[in-house]
Amino acid sequence: MPHITLTNFAKTYGPLISLRLGTQCLVVGSSPSVAIEIFKTHDRILSGRHVPNAVRSKGSDLEKTSLGWKSECDSGWRYLRTLCRTDLFAGKVLESQACLREKKVMELVEFLRSKEGQVVNIGELVFATVLNMLSNVLISKDMIHLEEETEDSEIKSLVRGIVEVGSAPNISDFYPILGKLDLQGLRKKSTDLVTKFCSIWEPIIEERRNSRENDSSSQQDFLETLLDNGFTNDHINQLFMELLSAGSDTSTTAIEWAMAELIKNVETMKKVQEELEIELSESDYLKESQVLQMSYVQACVKEAFRLHPPAPLLLPHRAIETCQVMSYTIPKGAQILVNVWAITRDPFIWEEPDMFRPQRFLSSDMDFKGNDFEFLPFSAGRRMCPGMPMAAIQVPLVLASLVHFFDWELPHGKCLIELDMTEKFGITLQKKEPLLLIPKARK
Repeated sequence: MPHITLTNFAKTYGPLISLRLGTQCLVVGSSPSVAIEIFKTHDRILSGRHVPNAVRSKGSDLEKTSLGWKSECDSGWRYLRTLCRTDLFAGKVLESQACLREKKVMELVEFLRSKEGQVVNIGELVFATVLNMLSNVLISKDMIHLEEETEDSEIKSLVRGIVEVGSAPNISDFYPILGKLDLQGLRKKSTDLVTKFCSIWEPIIEERRNSRENDSSSQQDFLETLLDNGFTNDHINQLFMELLSAGSDTSTTAIEWAMAELIKNVETMKKVQEELEIELSESDYLKESQVLQMSYVQACVKEAFRLHPPAPLLLPHRAIETCQVMSYTIPKGAQILVNVWAITRDPFIWEEPDMFRPQRFLSSDMDFKGNDFEFLPFSAGRRMCPGMPMAAIQVPLVLASLVHFFDWELPHGKCLIELDMTEKFGITLQKKEPLLLIPKARK
């Protein structure tokens, strides 16, 4: 696992190391003090983005409509980020969508009740729920049905494919001169995925354009905002592909890991259920506003993000100028990674860092909003994940619904010690084996 290997390097050579990968210089930071230098002190100079060769597929327009993969934070990037912040991720906007998220969560609950006593794939169900939460905000419709959680649905395959291609090791990234040859076929695969993704969105966008021309469109979603601001179909396709891929995959990964940890830690699970019972009383409906005020639920979410950060190395930065970090020279063009997995597993910062201990956050004001450099699951600085406010609502809400309405057991009579917690590395740090559980409705 690259994040573990880099953590071991840091233990031997220090919190700031450089490696030569082919013709490329890679700099890796693995401590809060280095993170402060990268994300705060030299935020502007180190805010460039290293864009993998496979991501630069034909048909994508990264330089105009990418939040995550735009090479520099220019005026176009700032405009797009501001638009998303004010019309998609702003507090008042998210608050107005609470009923939508609650509805999707209760659809998940009702589906699980129909599957009581049967084995279900938690990751797939959560993925469908989170994806539909986001797609309803973007286009006012579901993209996948819960009944398809065991099927290879097209949208699910595309999202997972995009994430996998973006995180696959590629010799063209180490030797850019080989980029046009596409020796591993990753760029072609990326291009095929983008084409298929666009084929899904194109009819939806065109239908909306026609409705607007006929004055029959009554939707108040993000697609309307983009059309009002003159975005082309290609630009909307690129942005939606990025928002859905990043938004659904990271939240799903976080919830699956949190559930796995709660299944393994029986006493912690009981404490979460007790808090939910007290706060919700006999209610058969989960209110988002209540969940967000529950201290132990929030502590479990933070602990899951700490122990299993969705992106252990974050997305790669790039130095747009030469600068000095902790008295070391970072050359222009260098690729920069921050190993947040190493930081959140550092025994000098965290007591029992390898253990799931939510109570550590009960007496702490530490949060993941980019100001506490010991805890950066969503990064920090101007490149911080813009979707953090939405994830901070989705993850506890879905997790609370799974814990409050159901008791869970492992299939085939397995013991808790047999639950596989092996990681699968990528842009997001997923469980290698899917979390398969049997739900039992709680009275």
